[in-house]
Amino acid sequence: MLGCWRATPAAWAGSGLWAGCVRGRRRLLSMAKSKFEYVRDFEADDTCLPNCWIVVRLDGRNFHRFSEQHEFKKPNDDRALHLMTKCAQTVMQELEDIAVAYGQSDEYSFVFKKKSRWFKRRASKFMTHVVSQFASSYVFYWKDYFKDQQLLYPPGFDGRIVLYPSNQNLKDYLSWRQADCHINNLYNTVFWMLVQRSGLTPVQAQDRLQGTLAGDKNEILFSEFNINYNNEPLMYRKGTVLIWQKINEVMTKKIKLPQETEEKEVEVTRTRTKVVPLHCDIIGDQFWEEYPEILAEDS
Repeated sequence: MLGCWRATPAAWAGSGLWAGCVRGRRRLLSMAKSKFEYVRDFEADDTCLPNCWIVVRLDGRNFHRFSEQHEFKKPNDDRALHLMTKCAQTVMQELEDIAVAYGQSDEYSFVFKKKSRWFKRRASKFMTHVVSQFASSYVFYWKDYFKDQQLLYPPGFDGRIVLYPSNQNLKDYLSWRQADCHINNLYNTVFWMLVQRSGLTPVQAQDRLQGTLAGDKNEILFSEFNINYNNEPLMYRKGTVLIWQKINEVMTKKIKLPQETEEKEVEVTRTRTKVVPLHCDIIGDQFWEEYPEILAEDS
């Protein structure tokens, strides 16, 4: 049979050898498949429960060290934040079953629709596709945001999946992440002001802030640095929400009109659905009332 497979096509013509070789190969493949296919039984069933919001949250791995070695500005680096958002937009554009996403610092949460049947709702597929797409986008778009800073080594991201059965559960989750953004940013803003402008060491600044409440931190910022925290950019205080929106784009197109000899440039308006970043409060009801389609069952 092996000799059969090595014969040249010309030798097979009209001889019936080709059909015999194909049948023999199929028998061998069938035997191999039946012999080794049992290993699939070791795969765990990781199907996500139906009718639940699927949230994939990714975080930068050891990003404290990464940000130091790449000289991120403190307490917030616009380049890093915009790069994170660009990566998240890329993920949403590739995986269209994502209804909404929320990000802050070095993390992003992606919310897949309750009725999504993407990859048969396998948790491993959701997580690996999101994390790999995000990580590769981070490297790919790095130069667009850090023009003068070379990427010293590849960043790492880890992911987790959590299911939320009700709309209120999901809203509470996103509210929790935005509250975390506010708490962390307020602390970091005061901490780095004490280090950069008051000359305290990081340990001294940490000791100074130990046990302080939000009101105490606001008072330090205002009385010692003349900073009203409420005037800080919303992107820092609220994080970034990504939603789908229909956008009218005006484009210039060359067309040839009837009875005209030359092409003319005309403006054409096209409606496209794009991923749009917002910096707003999502803890209250106003956001959800303004964008009810996010939680709509048939969205």
